[in-house]
Amino acid sequence: MPVPHDPTPVWHPDSMAARLPALRRRGELIRATRAFWEGRGCQEVETPCLVPVPGMEVHLHAFRSRFEPHLGRGEGQDLWLRTSPELSIKRLLVAGVGDCFELARVWRNGEVSPRHAPEFTMLEVYLLGAGLGGLMDAVEDYLRAVLPPLVSHAGVATDLSLPFERVTVAEAFRHHANGMDVLASVDPVTAEGDAAALAASARAAGLAVPEGLGWEDLFFQLMLEHVEPHLGRERGSFLTHWPAPQAALARRDPHDPRAALRFEVFAAGLELGNAFDELCDPAEQRARFERDVAEREALHGATLGGSWGVDADFLAALEQGMPPTAGIAMGFDRLAMLAAGVPELAGVRWLGGWPYDSR
Repeated sequence: MPVPHDPTPVWHPDSMAARLPALRRRGELIRATRAFWEGRGCQEVETPCLVPVPGMEVHLHAFRSRFEPHLGRGEGQDLWLRTSPELSIKRLLVAGVGDCFELARVWRNGEVSPRHAPEFTMLEVYLLGAGLGGLMDAVEDYLRAVLPPLVSHAGVATDLSLPFERVTVAEAFRHHANGMDVLASVDPVTAEGDAAALAASARAAGLAVPEGLGWEDLFFQLMLEHVEPHLGRERGSFLTHWPAPQAALARRDPHDPRAALRFEVFAAGLELGNAFDELCDPAEQRARFERDVAEREALHGATLGGSWGVDADFLAALEQGMPPTAGIAMGFDRLAMLAAGVPELAGVRWLGGWPYDSR
């Protein structure tokens, strides 16, 4: 149910008084987060916000700016506000920083809702040699350490004292989507998804399938309708081993190349974070980046900030050699919502939804 619009200006003392308890809880969460990860030997880092390549996710839009050197000395260039600190932090891993984390301000153009904002805080954590299992252990410990034992959102309550479930995407589809085999639509060599094969698997399971959707759009529609409503309910959930077309910057599973070593974590019905056993192969990463650039240009062109090319400097860093690492990006504002028990992001932001309105 939508939250009623409050006409009180965000700068009004009454508005601040209403938000202040939640904002103080956010401050406690920041301190607890630093204490937890530093206690595990992680170095806090800071990386640039204004960058030549804001991120490589195809469907994320960035805010573009323009750098002009002082007094016309040298060439200007387009820069973007980062959509994630991931590519920068991985350069630090190559440089030898080791286990690290960042509480990073990030920007994603076009995203606004009670649970989304175009500017927000992301917690990124990287653990060398941890693998997906070790990172899941650490994330479960972290959430249990910094959040209340019982968290809730939109009527969904999760008991964080219970062990989190760990379920693969293939298992989740079999269990919640009438036995559907989602990986049957993925080519084990090219890692590409076949939309017709995915639709056939869904129809064989008795599921309704819209016409004309590509593999990715159909996958997410089936996921949102049949799988996500069952995650992060009574207990927390890790949804692991995503189909290879959704690998992004994750390694493929050596035991089943149709899947990628990736997980998402859910509590109180909310997706809280996205994690990879990080891809370290520069040749495979270059090929993925080139496909991503071509797909972004074909889909979005110059809309919402325009497009950008392959991050050649990042690939050069991978050539130098990045150690085996597992990393996660978590929406810190969503964590603050759960910690403070408020229904939307505006309640844990010092100026609420300003200068946009999420309702």
